[in-house]
Amino acid sequence: MSRTRLNIFVEPEHAKRLNQLAVHKGVSKSAVVAAALASFLSPDGGDQREAAIAKRLDRLSRQFDRLERDQNVLIETVALYVRYFLTVSIPVPEGQQDAARAQGRARFAQFIEQLGRHIQRGRSLVREVHEEIEPESVPMQAGREEPEEAVDGPAA
Repeated sequence: MSRTRLNIFVEPEHAKRLNQLAVHKGVSKSAVVAAALASFLSPDGGDQREAAIAKRLDRLSRQFDRLERDQNVLIETVALYVRYFLTVSIPVPEGQQDAARAQGRARFAQFIEQLGRHIQRGRSLVREVHEEIEPESVPMQAGREEPEEAVDGPAA
C-alpha cells in the first residue's frame, strides 16, 4: 500500500496528547492520525454521531421528564401535608409540651429509620406512588419488589 508523507504543524499540547495516545494504544502516531482522519472524513461519520447524540438527548429528555414528574409529586405532597398539619393540629397545652416534644423526637427517629431502610432498598417511593396511580404507564418488570409496610399513624 502506498502512503503519502505529510509534514504538518500541530499545537504542542496536541502533539503531547497524540504521543501519549500512541504509547497507550501501542501504535504509531501515524496510525492514530490516520484513524482520526478516516473517521473525520467518513461520509457516514456525521450521521452516526448525529444518531448517537439524538439517542442520548432522547434518554436525557425521558430522565428529565421523570425528574420533573417526581418533583411535582414531591411539591404537591409537601404542600398537602403542610395544609393538613396546619388545619388539624391543635395547640399543645403548656403542661404537656415536654411530653409532646419527647413524642416528637421518638416519631422523628422512627421516620429517619424508615427513610434509611427505604433509601437502602433503592426503590423510589415517588415511583411507587406513580405506579399505583397510573399502573398502565409503567412497563412490567420481572421480580418487582413488594411495597414496604405502611407507616404507623401518629400515636395518640
